[in-house]
Amino acid sequence: MDIRRKQKAVVDALEQIKAKDIAVYNVTHLTSLFDRVVIASADSARQLKALSRSVQDKLSELGQRVYGVEGEDGGDWVLVDAGDVVIHIMQPAVREHYNLEELWDQPKPRTRRRTAQVPAEAEAPV
Repeated sequence: MDIRRKQKAVVDALEQIKAKDIAVYNVTHLTSLFDRVVIASADSARQLKALSRSVQDKLSELGQRVYGVEGEDGGDWVLVDAGDVVIHIMQPAVREHYNLEELWDQPKPRTRRRTAQVPAEAEAPV
């Protein structure tokens, strides 16, 4: 499945259960382990579990594998590993504390153009 379609399916599943502050990061330039990180907030432990289940069900409907789910029993943070997409669902206080956005929202490295260097003796006096 195309990564954009999978990402959209995850976001749709989160929106269906009213997740808040959904953020999607393309992390292909930061890691080779996965391509997207999705972070969303839930207002309660109950909503957190419902969001996790919604994502898992949506991916299953599309024939996509969920490799693992961590934290459903805790009620503060759930991680859903869908291979090339990793989904973090957190309560707002936990999200603020860990601030994953700072980790994953890194700009792509810019390619540097090689410029011809002028020898120091060729520079005009100032």
